[in-house]
Amino acid sequence: MKRIAIAGAGFSGAVLARQLAEGGCRVDVFDTRPHVAGNCHTARDERTGIMLHTYGPHIFHTSNERVWDYIRRFGEFVPFVNRVKAITGGRVFSLPLNLLTINQFFGRTFSPREAEAFFAGMAEPGAAEPANFEEQALHLMGPGLYEAFFKGYTTKQWGMSPTHLPASILKRLPVRFNYDDNYYASRWQGIPREGYTAVVQRLLDHPLITLSLGTRLDRSATEDYEHTFCSGPIDAWFGYTEGRLGYRTLDFVREDHEGDYQGNAVVNYGDESVPWTRISEHKHFAPWESHGRTVVFKEYSRFCEPADPPYYPIRLADEKAMLTRYIDLARGEQKVTFVGRLGTYRYIDMHVTIAEALDAAETFLGCLREQRTMPAFGVDPG
Repeated sequence: MKRIAIAGAGFSGAVLARQLAEGGCRVDVFDTRPHVAGNCHTARDERTGIMLHTYGPHIFHTSNERVWDYIRRFGEFVPFVNRVKAITGGRVFSLPLNLLTINQFFGRTFSPREAEAFFAGMAEPGAAEPANFEEQALHLMGPGLYEAFFKGYTTKQWGMSPTHLPASILKRLPVRFNYDDNYYASRWQGIPREGYTAVVQRLLDHPLITLSLGTRLDRSATEDYEHTFCSGPIDAWFGYTEGRLGYRTLDFVREDHEGDYQGNAVVNYGDESVPWTRISEHKHFAPWESHGRTVVFKEYSRFCEPADPPYYPIRLADEKAMLTRYIDLARGEQKVTFVGRLGTYRYIDMHVTIAEALDAAETFLGCLREQRTMPAFGVDPG
């Protein structure tokens, strides 16, 4: 029986562990935190009974039927539509940008066709390939909507001017010329009734899986295993020999209130003069429950220091150059594969993480059968 080591008990590590165990491998999972589920960790609040998303809101969404069917083996996912609101200039709007947002902002009653033509007319001319976030925004929507909804929020979120950020960040954000205010366009969307931690615990509940929390998998210990999967930070694996990759981290300031604080799960704050980026009211992530009291968290973004939990990679020019050096080191490793958001230094959602972990497990089991070498990355992180 092959012994496999996995660093990290988030979705990447848990899905890999489950699939490899079902494939007949004995799997040892290690995580430096005292709990499973990584940044998706959820826990019942002792004071209010509300299910809290400990490291910020997580809404599961996917159009991948394989992923949707797989994850529901381990927990019931209750339908949930993420309808984000934004406060900017003392007014409340609906996000993502849609027909209601445009009509409200400009005081008009456009039809979809009229709004699309108006929107196109606001766009500022620019290069065919915008060089940064701000150029992309102005080329797409003009200064009014950009300054109201994106300039201040983005500056707070990334800690720098949007002129220093790649245009690709904005390309992920939808603009709709109808009244659809669902933040995601995915076919399926939901939140586990018992929280994400319960889902991950069930993933790891297998007789061939051993879990060690509060324990770091030492690189030297991997010699005792047939193979190792690392879903932790790739730079940490190599002892930061090439430097520390840049991440943003989040601070959450809790407030307790009676009743309903803001009437919605997530409200973004677009004005740069407001120091927090958004406020999340966690009882609204479980509308099937009833709570008289409420808990909100004001969210602040800043650069990730060594003791902080990393949330999303910065991936500016310096980080990409450093990442290339780590990729070269990873490809020189023996019997180690890097997976997940931290292992590949990519901003990926939960459903992508699960899909890639399923693929990595399938590839590895095939390599065992055919006596092939498992690659250092299941997906090119470049």
